Amino acid sequence: MLRTLAWIALPLFVLAGCNDDNDTDRDTEADAFTVHILHINDHHSHLEEESQTLAIAGADTTFALGGFPRVVAKIAERSAALDPVLTLHAGDAITGTLYFTSFEGEADAELMNQVCFDAFALGNHEFDRGDEGLKAFLDMLDSGSCSTPVLAANVKPQVGTPLAPVSETDYLQPYVIKELNGNRVGIIGIDIANKTRNSSSPLASTQFLDETETAQAMINELEAAGVNKIILMTHYQYANDLQLAQNLSGVDVIIGGDSHTLLGDFDDYGLTAAGPYPTERTDANGHTVCIAQAWQYAYAVGELNVTWDSNGHVTGCDGTPHLLLGEPIVREDGSGTEYTPTGAERDEILAALDQDPQLSLVTPDTGATQILDDYTHQLDAFRNQVIGTATEDLCYERIPGQGRSQLPSCAGQTDVRGGDIPNLVAQAFLYQSKTADVAIQNGGGVRIDIPAGSITIGDAYTLLPFANTLTNLTMTGAEIRQVLNEAVDYAHDPDGSSGAYPYAAGLRWQVDMTRAAGERLYNLEVKAKGESVWRPLDDGETLTVVSNSFTAGGRDGYVTFGTVSADGRAEDTFLDYAQSFVDYVTDIGSLSKPALEDYSTQSYTAP
Repeated sequence: MLRTLAWIALPLFVLAGCNDDNDTDRDTEADAFTVHILHINDHHSHLEEESQTLAIAGADTTFALGGFPRVVAKIAERSAALDPVLTLHAGDAITGTLYFTSFEGEADAELMNQVCFDAFALGNHEFDRGDEGLKAFLDMLDSGSCSTPVLAANVKPQVGTPLAPVSETDYLQPYVIKELNGNRVGIIGIDIANKTRNSSSPLASTQFLDETETAQAMINELEAAGVNKIILMTHYQYANDLQLAQNLSGVDVIIGGDSHTLLGDFDDYGLTAAGPYPTERTDANGHTVCIAQAWQYAYAVGELNVTWDSNGHVTGCDGTPHLLLGEPIVREDGSGTEYTPTGAERDEILAALDQDPQLSLVTPDTGATQILDDYTHQLDAFRNQVIGTATEDLCYERIPGQGRSQLPSCAGQTDVRGGDIPNLVAQAFLYQSKTADVAIQNGGGVRIDIPAGSITIGDAYTLLPFANTLTNLTMTGAEIRQVLNEAVDYAHDPDGSSGAYPYAAGLRWQVDMTRAAGERLYNLEVKAKGESVWRPLDDGETLTVVSNSFTAGGRDGYVTFGTVSADGRAEDTFLDYAQSFVDYVTDIGSLSKPALEDYSTQSYTAP
């Protein structure tokens, strides 16, 4: 179905020079105007509550954390207290848990419609099921009463394809204009172009334009129409947002996503934030730009308060990143036994929460909880089946030392060799592919730690949430060397993705990011399936490499994989990659960390 959106259409033209610092060109609708922006990003189908340990009132205390019903409740609470309010979602709503694997965005869409976001900006993972899958998700989002505008100014689907059956703007709009207390506020959507193009699955005909050039063109267009209060919703990463603000003229606010960035002051609680909330920069004309992001996985709701003067320039911005905490509240005694604090101890914890507006004890919204429960009940019997055991914590990581793991025992354990679980995933794929000699897996295709204890089907599908199959590629040693260096370079490229960092079974190497591009991964050795000794990889030998179908198509910086596939040297096994891991764990019975000599990265030197 085509989307019918409640947005104000403007003629698509740009006035030359309208982005200069000429206050008389800007609309003067009111002397001063304040808007309250409630925002989230990167919830990635994390609909259920999780947990978080914080140092509160002198002791480590574990709380329930997040869950989309708490997002709904917090946004409703703050919306009732503030006026006017904008509710924004800065992208990557889907992909990441069994809720998406099983329901293809239906659960996410129904819960998002309990908020009725004023705008939703596309993220790179919205394209994980291709343009057709994104269309299906947007149809589900539009099936309620909200008709949330979907913004992506720099995404241009070809007319006649799923996202543009009749026109380029059937599903995606460049911006929306909201009328708030007699003031017009323009909201522009920007998706991270190179990462989406190369690390997701859009159609080749769907264009992704330069983020900065597109943002400036849309700002100019809005200003030419007399709109002088402009918000960018960017799925573009915090560091890029900081630079973007300084390169643009006329931007006032950036609500970001993609980098899963926590902002605020949480040092006392044991959480490290990347910067203040909000972070302020100045644009190319020296005017204030307010930048905010709200962490990840429905853990937080950002509340950003922005005031403009009569010329449409920001005179102040402040706000609060609300962590969405809840019951149960748990501590451990001296013997490590968990207990629920009561009496004076509980009162002390609650008093500490009350003293910091960043910490919210939130009761989940009842209606949203009922909706989620319906989906959860459908999943429980399937996902709770135990398939094996982890004998110890298996740490998640992308680039060595990046700090992706959520397990305390993994702190500092991934600095040299990277993650345990991505190496084990590669071993599982090599085991399942009957003809492969070695396996290569991108770190971003693996999503979570596996803690010690039972491993369930749900764990496996959360670990490997994408719609990939195993693909065998026939390659020379030189091509293997080349594709691994491509992956390492792309993982460290500001316009790339850290998820490209390679892991392997039957291959090992060293990485030194101070070396020249193309030579940073070196001392490449192989121990192919059936071999017992590590040896240098010969550029002239031919091996069969198993990888996932996503990277096998040349995505995520694995350009040479794409060349090999185009040459007809790739064979899709049609083995689902998550099910392959399930079958491997079922056969093996238990998982432990690899032997040190079998980690693919043997040493790592940061840039």
